[in-house]
Amino acid sequence: MSEAVKQFSNKVGLPRIIISAFFIFLFLVALILKLPIASLMSDSIRRFGMYGVLVLAMVPAIQSGIGPNFALPLGIICGLLGGLMSIEFGFVGAKGFWGAIIISLPFAAIVGWIYGMLLNKIKGSEMLVATYTGFSIVSFMSIMWILLPFNHPEMVWPIGNGLRVTIALDSTFGQILNNFLSKSILGVNIPTGLLLFFFSCCFLVWLFSRSKLGIAMKAAGDSPKFALASGINVDQCRIVGTVLSTVLGAVGILVYAQSYGFIQLYQAPLMMAFPAVASVLIGGASATRAKISHVILGAFLFQGLLTVALPVANEIVSEGNLSEVLRMIVQNGIILYALTKVGGEE
Repeated sequence: MSEAVKQFSNKVGLPRIIISAFFIFLFLVALILKLPIASLMSDSIRRFGMYGVLVLAMVPAIQSGIGPNFALPLGIICGLLGGLMSIEFGFVGAKGFWGAIIISLPFAAIVGWIYGMLLNKIKGSEMLVATYTGFSIVSFMSIMWILLPFNHPEMVWPIGNGLRVTIALDSTFGQILNNFLSKSILGVNIPTGLLLFFFSCCFLVWLFSRSKLGIAMKAAGDSPKFALASGINVDQCRIVGTVLSTVLGAVGILVYAQSYGFIQLYQAPLMMAFPAVASVLIGGASATRAKISHVILGAFLFQGLLTVALPVANEIVSEGNLSEVLRMIVQNGIILYALTKVGGEE
């Protein structure tokens, strides 16, 4: 019996078992405290879908050998730019959402290609350079959001120049995926369209990983010297992985924004790479190995923990802002733990 438990622990991973057990424990505490379980489950599922594509963006980056993509704000900025241009052109509803994606794709592909070439010049320092690059682009665009010639009344300040910090999507493409085929089961709201979009993206990435180029990219990431000896262009494969990751980041922020109901500019994208990296690592990925299953499990555990931990903390400790402090401890504790695993698993 103990041998079977040990084999299960080795296969699933002790961290995943501990985090899953803690997640279940929080739900049991929520039941005891008579919190609205249906509402907590609805929120967990929604957050899982809205963050999922951003977490998925880590897979091609890790598989290609550049490691967790801490420069995810590059793709996020491209997605935000596409969303703003879609609003500026007057697109609304499904046309607004798909228009934003189509507009953002060329920007994300070009930026990803340039960034991929940069990473090929600094091999071995990818994560350090990625973090610096992500922070730099957010700071640069904080200036550009003031200077870019947008004129839509819902985006610009009524007095002065520049775009608002937060732009509502109620009249454009807010909740477009969440409301598509949504249904309620035993009081739990299922955002069917949101989940279908996320799982479709997962399927497309899985299909690509099974293609000739995808297999070559994984080979280049697993063993660059062996791949080079086999005639694979390692640098090109790294660029492909970077471009895919950047494109998924652009799509992911648009999925997130339509579900959230707002586009947030300026410093908002600054730290968005860290929860995405933490999610995929908690799901079982390492700095050199990542699969779709790691994305699904990690995104659900990370977002589920945050969703349930806050109301439980509010119920137990209601004085002042201590519950918010506990939420930050839980969130950043999960991220810190995941980043300690970035060295990779055997």
